Amino acid sequence: MGNNAESKTAIYGAIGANIAIAISKFVAAYFTGSSAMLSEGIHSLVDSGNGGLILLGVNQAQKPADARHPFGRSKELYFWALIVAVLVFAIGGGMSFYEGITHIQDPSPLSDPTWNYWVLGLAIVFELISCYLAFKAFNRERGDAPFWSSIARSKDPAVFAILIEDLAALLGLVIALLGVYLGHLLDNPYLDGAASIVIGIMLVGVAIFLIYKTKGLLVGEGVDDATIDTLEKLVREDAAVEQIRRPLTLHLGPRDVVLALDIDFHNTLSAVEVEQAIERLQNNIKAEYPDFKRIFIEAKSISNAARTEPV
Repeated sequence: MGNNAESKTAIYGAIGANIAIAISKFVAAYFTGSSAMLSEGIHSLVDSGNGGLILLGVNQAQKPADARHPFGRSKELYFWALIVAVLVFAIGGGMSFYEGITHIQDPSPLSDPTWNYWVLGLAIVFELISCYLAFKAFNRERGDAPFWSSIARSKDPAVFAILIEDLAALLGLVIALLGVYLGHLLDNPYLDGAASIVIGIMLVGVAIFLIYKTKGLLVGEGVDDATIDTLEKLVREDAAVEQIRRPLTLHLGPRDVVLALDIDFHNTLSAVEVEQAIERLQNNIKAEYPDFKRIFIEAKSISNAARTEPV
């Protein structure tokens, strides 16, 4: 699992880079009238706010459990990640698409592109730094797993949402750069608006992916099948266990998982021995999987000599 401090560093890096980039893009758009540059400025501004919302979610999720939130508030991170996805869709994608259509309908005369090239060059440098920090946090989480399968399995929006947004920002900068360059090369002001539309379509695609991911996390996802298989094997290896049903898990947060086990113990065990076995299993599981913060075991002996009770 990803390191929380490293995830926060990636978020701060993304926020700082996007604020600086947004300011420079808006200045360039004002002096040049570039629609693609305006769209990129909107994109960077939205990304800055999104980073702030993800950071808010991370901080809220770390609050301790209380009477009204007995399982803690880990799912707040997923809620704010969903809000981020909606904002990317509505503001980032929608406004970029609108600006592109408007510019095609009424294109601005081409002007000196020097401002655009300077801003886009600086923006690419800032985004590369932000991407580096995001990749560092992501690589710590994924280990040796393939990139896309790790994105699909990741339960931490503070990692995958920031990384995907940074990659989209880099791609958007390249598209904007091509729009400005080709527009002047071919003396065609419509290409600038076309670049803005492409940026908008790309952001809508990113938003749909983020909505899909966070919707699953909010509804409730368990750990992957490989972890379940390994966990089941670990429990079966205990000498006190006669039979175990398929374990049930639920992610409350990236590093906060609930585990429910239904175990039949050997009928020769006393209630005290069953209790000792339960404590042993809990310790072994937490040593192997520290993300299992709450473990509930329904313990039964085959002959019902031991009392059935959740632990």
